[in-house]
Amino acid sequence: MNDMLPDFTDVRAAAARLGGRIVHTPLLRHPLLDSLTGAAVLVKPEPLQRTGSFKLRGATNAALLMTPAARQGGIVTHSSGNHAQGCAAAAHMLGMKATIAMPSDAPAIKVEATRRWGAEIIPYDRHGTDRDALAAKLAAERGATVIPPFDHPHVIAGQGTAALELIEDAAALGFTLDAFAVCTGGGGLTAGCVLSFEALAPRAEIFAVEPEGWDDTRLSLEAGHPVPNATPGSGLCDALLSKQPGALTFAINHRHLAGGIVVTEAEVFRAMRFAFEHLKVVVEPGGAVALAAVLAGKVTAKGGVIGVLLSGGNVDPAVFARALAA
Repeated sequence: MNDMLPDFTDVRAAAARLGGRIVHTPLLRHPLLDSLTGAAVLVKPEPLQRTGSFKLRGATNAALLMTPAARQGGIVTHSSGNHAQGCAAAAHMLGMKATIAMPSDAPAIKVEATRRWGAEIIPYDRHGTDRDALAAKLAAERGATVIPPFDHPHVIAGQGTAALELIEDAAALGFTLDAFAVCTGGGGLTAGCVLSFEALAPRAEIFAVEPEGWDDTRLSLEAGHPVPNATPGSGLCDALLSKQPGALTFAINHRHLAGGIVVTEAEVFRAMRFAFEHLKVVVEPGGAVALAAVLAGKVTAKGGVIGVLLSGGNVDPAVFARALAA
């Protein structure tokens, strides 16, 4: 398995490959955020990415690395929404077909956004379906290639470009990162970020942040091997409801992560509200957990520099209203 692990050269190559195809999202700061934390906080807002999340990075990198023959069959994946949109947009960009298996309870805003890219949507039961088996079946029927949501070397490398941009943009402003908080589901984004930090900012502490009841990365780090969630929590952070870390993602993450952090629904809502009121960015629950951890004082670097990645902004309007009213 280890010979499949991507490294930082793959992240660098992905950044060059993605040039002109994705948005180089900016860094945001706010004096209130610095005051509340006692640190300089640099926020990377991937809700401003095309499709509204970082997932476009990995999906596009993987799609660009398909052979011309493979592109004829198109791509297949399974996703609750953000990876679905990323794959659908990447396929549209390259003139390929996309078939996306989505949970029947996925937010309507994500389903419709995926369909608008021209993808075929196959609904499935989140709790009773083997997602990987379903994707393999659909791919076999269509002669397509599966691009999984996180446990794939090209996907991981593509996601790592977000941290690459953050670290280099911070350095251009004279900042060296001491800590970094990243939203974590299956661990693809986290693994890609680890690759970039290992190469460019190895002294920074990286924290995987997860919602209550979906802290499989934290549990796995403590156990020393991938383990599933003990007692699944609510579905609020729908983008982060992976049952356990991937084999590839955990192989990368366990070697460098400083730890796993869990945030509550109340902390998530506070972060969503803070991002809206002060950073002027709409963030979905799963995309806000890293900021939630920083606001709650669970990731600290007094007198130092903290990087925070907001991973997505495709939030159901009713859920966003709940966050603002909380």
